[in-house]
Amino acid sequence: VQLQASGGGLVQAGGSLRLSCAASGFTLDDHAIGWFRQAPGKEREGVSCISASHDSTYYADSVKGRFAISSDKAKNRVYLQMNSLKPEDTAVYYCAAMKTYYGSAWCGLSRMSMYNYSGQGTQVTVSS
Repeated sequence: VQLQASGGGLVQAGGSLRLSCAASGFTLDDHAIGWFRQAPGKEREGVSCISASHDSTYYADSVKGRFAISSDKAKNRVYLQMNSLKPEDTAVYYCAAMKTYYGSAWCGLSRMSMYNYSGQGTQVTVSS
């Protein structure tokens, strides 16, 4: 089982990035996928998640209306489109997977430790 996050980089405030989470060794059809981030000196926080049914999503208030999560079943990938980026979005972003069941509409962001698997993060830096 492996999760690989990519797509981070340096962008100016107001810009956009698309993060990708490549999953291998399991199917997204019975796993919820969450994106989490951790800024220096701060607690890790949940950003967004998508359910195994691929049609139920959740966003933290801080990113609602700016970020969009989606999945590509054929590629076994989950994406996080980040628009209108702000300096406070600067963090290392991680994707994580939680085994649920086929077609489950559940996902949650209370804590990353709930998730079964996670991968190395990708750095997002937003300059002002």
